[in-house]
Order: sequence, then C-alpha cells, then structure tokens
Amino acid sequence: MGIEDQQAAIDAEHGDPEGLPVMRARFEHNGSPRYMLYTMKRLGLDHEHGFHLDFELVSDELEGEVETVEAKLQDGEADLIDIDYISTARERAEGAPIVAFYPYGRTVGGLVAHEDSDIDSLADLQGKDVGVVRRLDKNWILVRAATREQYGFDADEAATPIEAGSKVELTRMIREGEVDAVLQFWPIVPEITETGPYEEVLPMAELVQDLSGTDNKLPISTFLTSEEYLDHHRETARAFASAYRATVDRLVEDDEPWEVVGEKLMTHDDPEIVRAVRDGWRDMVVRDWDEETIDGMEELFDSLYAIGGTDALGVDHIPDGMFRLLE
Repeated sequence: MGIEDQQAAIDAEHGDPEGLPVMRARFEHNGSPRYMLYTMKRLGLDHEHGFHLDFELVSDELEGEVETVEAKLQDGEADLIDIDYISTARERAEGAPIVAFYPYGRTVGGLVAHEDSDIDSLADLQGKDVGVVRRLDKNWILVRAATREQYGFDADEAATPIEAGSKVELTRMIREGEVDAVLQFWPIVPEITETGPYEEVLPMAELVQDLSGTDNKLPISTFLTSEEYLDHHRETARAFASAYRATVDRLVEDDEPWEVVGEKLMTHDDPEIVRAVRDGWRDMVVRDWDEETIDGMEELFDSLYAIGGTDALGVDHIPDGMFRLLE
C-alpha cells in the first residue's frame, strides 16, 4: 500500500486539536511505529491523555547521511521520531541537539535469502553480496560484531555489503536476484517470505540478546525529540508516554486493532502476514524503561564497540545527556 493511501487512512482519524498541545510526529511509511501511532489516533488515546498527535508519514530514504525522519527533527519540522540509539549517539556526538526520551522496541531486522541459497548461518556470508540499507545500519553492525566474535572474520571484509538506500530497494534487490541476501527490517520480512521462495535465515534480535549478555529485552530504537522541545514541552512528552503505554496495552491484548491495521496500512492484507507482523511486534515492543534498561543499552554499545570499534559503529561513545528519563 502506497504512502498516499496510508496517509489518507491516518488523516481520516486526525480530527481537530481542540486546543490541546500539538506534537508533530514524522515516521517512515514502512516502519512499524505507524501501526501503534495510527491505533493511538483511531482510538483517540492522544486526546484522552491530554495532547494532539499530528501524525504524518515520510519516505525511508536518506537525506545526505541521515534518514528522512532524522532530517525532519534536526530541521525543526518534527517533534517526535524514532531511530536506533546507535544512530542517535552518532548524530548527537556530531552536535545534533537530539535526545532519546522513551523506549520503542527491539527494532532490528532479519537476514533473508532465497530458499535454495547455501546461506544457512552468518558463517556462510563469506564471499556473498549482502544488501543493506547502509553500512552504518544497526543490522549490519550487529552482523559484523557477531561474525568477528563467533567466526573470526569481519563480514564487512569477507562479504560485500551493497547499500540500497531504502527498505523498498532492499526488497527489490533480493526479489530480482541482485544480491545473495538482504538485511531487511523485521515487519517487511513476512511480506517477502510469505509471498515468495525466501526464508529468514536469522533474526537479528537473537544477536542483540547474545551480544548484550542479558535476558532483558533491550530497546534498540527509541522515541526522539529535540532538547528544546523537551525543555519547553516536557508535560506533552509525558502525555505521549502515557498514551503510548495505553496503546501498547491494546495492541498486546486485543487482536481487533491489528485487523484494522492490516486493512488500512499493510501492503498485503493477508491474515498470515498480519498475524506474523502482530506477533513480531508484540515480541519486540518495550512498554517502559528505567535506569537498569539504559545501563543494559550502554553495555550492549560497549560490547559492540569492543568488537567492531568506531569503524563499525561510526561513534566511540554514547554522549552525555542522550538518554532522558521523564521524571
């Protein structure tokens, strides 16, 4: 389903701000947060918790070296986005006044290959062409760290990463046989494997847990805003967090919202795909966080850095003040 059709479904639920403080949310048209944000709007949970969510979809392409949503936030055109916290660290270290104020989830992808491929594990990536959104994508960082630790080679050197620039292009590349495998974002994996002769070789969530050394489910992506917005609109940020928790509860406990999401937002309104995405979302979402969660995220960063270094992560530390608990 195209971005225009999805936006039309969202706009049908927008309504009037009714004098409430407005939070401008800009999210990728094929990213999983759109399921949650659309449900929040449809159920009126933003107004119920005291703010108006202005929700628009944008492309998943890069603008320069950053994702479109990140460019929107840095240019002052958005108050709320989500990206992985390694990218957040990279941009904040370069001077971007952005902060992570609430968790979203373990939003990583999966290694997908043709069913007839000889790729059965990360060890088989040597000599293969692997499609990635970009070399600094979190999924490729995880693969590089894991191949170094588990198999004694760096996938960036032993394989050939081919940057696609977008998730849409990744799907095209694997379907047209231009690469041996792709690291695709998790909600798109079922669309590929359920509609063609492809299989998920390895979910990246397994690498997250292996490399973090903890059984706690760690968020990889977080909700971001600007320092200025958080300084002046902390109560609105708290209201969003409350609405988010309420929306997560509905999506975890009730199947009905997923039926609507499948109809209104998914390219393939196939019950099998909808159920796969629903179950995957429930497994990856993080409802809340605390200091212990953030400590775990920092430990995972340190583990990845120890294995891959600045070359893999693009940054050598998590900048001070990047994580902000809404106390």
